[in-house]
Amino acid sequence: MAAEVTPKKPPDWKNLTDTVQDAESLRQESINAHHDHLITEIETSDGPLGTSLRAVYEGDELEKFKESLGDHIKNHDKEIERMCNYHYQGFIDSIRELLKVSCDAAQLKDEISEVNNHLQDSCEPLLTKGEELVKCRRVQRNIASAVENLTLCLPVLEMYGKLQEQMSSKRYYPALKTLEQLEHTYLPRVETHWFSQTMKEAIPKLREQIKEASMSDLKDFLENIRKHSVKIGEVAMKHAAEQNNMDPAIAQSNVKMKTKRAPKPPNPFTGEIEKEGGKEKSALADSTDDMGELSAQDLIDFSPVYRCLHIYTVLGDREKFETYYRKQRRKQARLSLQPPSNMHESIENFKRYFHDIVGFFVVEDHILSTTQGLVNRAYMDELWEMSVSKLAASLRTSAASCKESDMMLDIKKLIVLFCHTLRGYGFSVGHLLELLLEMRDQYSDILTRQWVDIFNEIFDEDNYTPIYVESVEEYTAIVTQFPFQDEELEQRENYYHSQETFPKRFPFSFFVPSIYTQVKAYINACLKFSADLHLSHTEIDDMIRKSTNLLLTRTLGSCLSSLIKRRGLTLLQLIQIAINMNYLEKSCSYLEDYISSITGAQNDSVHMARLHGTSMFKDARSDAEEHIYSKLNLKISEFIELANYDWLLPESKGHASGYITDLVAFLQSTFMSFTNLPEKVAKTSCMSACKHVATSLMSFLMDNNIKQVTMGALQQFNLDLIQCEQFASSAPVPGTRDGTLLMAFADIRQLLDLFLNWDWSLYLADYGQPTSKYIRVKPSDAISLLEKLNNTDNKKKNLFTTLKKTERDKKKLIDTVLKQLRGLVNGTA
Repeated sequence: MAAEVTPKKPPDWKNLTDTVQDAESLRQESINAHHDHLITEIETSDGPLGTSLRAVYEGDELEKFKESLGDHIKNHDKEIERMCNYHYQGFIDSIRELLKVSCDAAQLKDEISEVNNHLQDSCEPLLTKGEELVKCRRVQRNIASAVENLTLCLPVLEMYGKLQEQMSSKRYYPALKTLEQLEHTYLPRVETHWFSQTMKEAIPKLREQIKEASMSDLKDFLENIRKHSVKIGEVAMKHAAEQNNMDPAIAQSNVKMKTKRAPKPPNPFTGEIEKEGGKEKSALADSTDDMGELSAQDLIDFSPVYRCLHIYTVLGDREKFETYYRKQRRKQARLSLQPPSNMHESIENFKRYFHDIVGFFVVEDHILSTTQGLVNRAYMDELWEMSVSKLAASLRTSAASCKESDMMLDIKKLIVLFCHTLRGYGFSVGHLLELLLEMRDQYSDILTRQWVDIFNEIFDEDNYTPIYVESVEEYTAIVTQFPFQDEELEQRENYYHSQETFPKRFPFSFFVPSIYTQVKAYINACLKFSADLHLSHTEIDDMIRKSTNLLLTRTLGSCLSSLIKRRGLTLLQLIQIAINMNYLEKSCSYLEDYISSITGAQNDSVHMARLHGTSMFKDARSDAEEHIYSKLNLKISEFIELANYDWLLPESKGHASGYITDLVAFLQSTFMSFTNLPEKVAKTSCMSACKHVATSLMSFLMDNNIKQVTMGALQQFNLDLIQCEQFASSAPVPGTRDGTLLMAFADIRQLLDLFLNWDWSLYLADYGQPTSKYIRVKPSDAISLLEKLNNTDNKKKNLFTTLKKTERDKKKLIDTVLKQLRGLVNGTA
């Protein structure tokens, strides 16, 4: 109890009635009152004293405050002492009463101890029996609790054992179901047990293990499917070939792949490697003997995909699984679409390439039809569009490197079968069919290059002489190859059974039926590529005619042009080539009929394009004829180069020069071979030869190197000209009996007649008249030849001849004629 506080005395206030106080006394009283107030606050305050103490220390009267505080302390000490003196006697009385109570308590303690001892002795047997009973009851309760807990725990442990067994046997989806039951049904019943918590903590890990294990199986599946896509594609293409009535051998690879099966991976939960059972289903059937009866889907085990899809669906990660699967398959698609660098070297490389792509899309189509949403049609279409573009680019590049037409045909068949196969699975193959049309042009180019060698070989092997046959069999062999109509045979069958008309000669050489046969072979080769392209008869006909036109105009035309320009060809060979062109030109109509017959486009003849071979063969024949003209003139020039005139000959020899005789004999024998040429060509050739001879003869007379000419030399020259005129008038080729060939020698004939007849008065009188006898004689030519005669006369003159009147008259006449001729040239006459 707190000691009672003596009430404070009221402050000793001075009498307010005092009217006069000094300032110091007032200040001291104010300070004392303030200190008393602070001390009162310190004594009565229950809270912090910070404010009061701050007020003490902020003032200037700290020492006075301490003195006031000391006075208060002394007053309180005095009050405490007075209180103690007042209660001292009561305290003594209380101590005495306590001493008495202490004796009574000791006595009570002894009595209680004695009673306790008696009680312990009497209760000891009872306590012993009670402890035994408690132990028995505790054992019974533990047993009942154990039985109850075991009843709850055994299903949990059985489910956990079942889970371990399912995981050991890789039955992931049932294991996931078991795990779900264990988590939601059985573990809540035993959640008070420590192993329950351990199992709960292990469940997420087990789920992850199941996901990883199923994903590992999926990766193995993806690896196996990548390896076996080629075989799956091959089987699918074989089935498509059978369904579309195509040869299955197109899709069958001749290279047997030796595949070694990898050992099974260890169990992801136990780490053990399982032994292969005899009845286990492999990823790909080991036996390939019965693959023809199996579909492509039967060759692969898709259970890892389904299992992994179900597991990820149950675990709520289906979207993640779909993304992963599509990503991996896109990568595999890019690998399948990557062609080998040497694909163009062998058709087997193309087959394996197509098999791989077909196998990929067959698997994806099966996944599309057997799963819901793992792949969808939009994904398939996107993947197919990407694949078609890359496939087309790869085929363009690889096919561009092919140099053989047979390989191009095999590639085309593979592409067609590839289109049939994937069209059966719902894919659009229009772009690939357009690619085939592009490849058709390349195929035509390859054929064209091959036929260049074929044509050149035919030209090299030909002897360029007419074909002679000695029997009906030989004749039949020729007319079977080439559509030749013998107008002389009115009854063909009679001649087939008789040898009277043999031996027989065809007008053309062997290269005519050979060229015709090879053109037909080219047409057949083009038709092979157009097959199975689902084109109409008209389209096929147009394509083949277009290719044939290119063959005739470019390839064959170029080969013929090169042939005609060969330096080693003789004149007779050129003539035979020109004759051959006539028959090849006529054969173009038969080629058109042949194209229509094999394409079935006869009914659309109005819209069919015509072959350009006719104009090409005409051009080639014209080229050959030009070379005939130039070759003939060149040969004539060789004879004329042998001419060796003695221009100072006093009298002629009485017979033509030897070179002219040989030249005429050559021309006569040569123009005999022109009988099979068109009459116009023969006439043109003969006219060209005569003009060339006449021009050459005229050049002899007009040669500026010849300064002197005698009349005897002119008479000898006249004999040579007569030989040429006799040849021209003999009609060496049909249709030349009208004297047209003689016109080639008219210029030189009139010039010689003018000098030999010395008919200058007539020439000068009729000059410029249409009826002039010497209308073709040019004054300049007459001047040149007359000056050469004059030079000869001048050198022969001597002192005696100058005195002869005849010579003087002749000289005067020559000078007069020369003067008048020069006037004609200058236009002053």
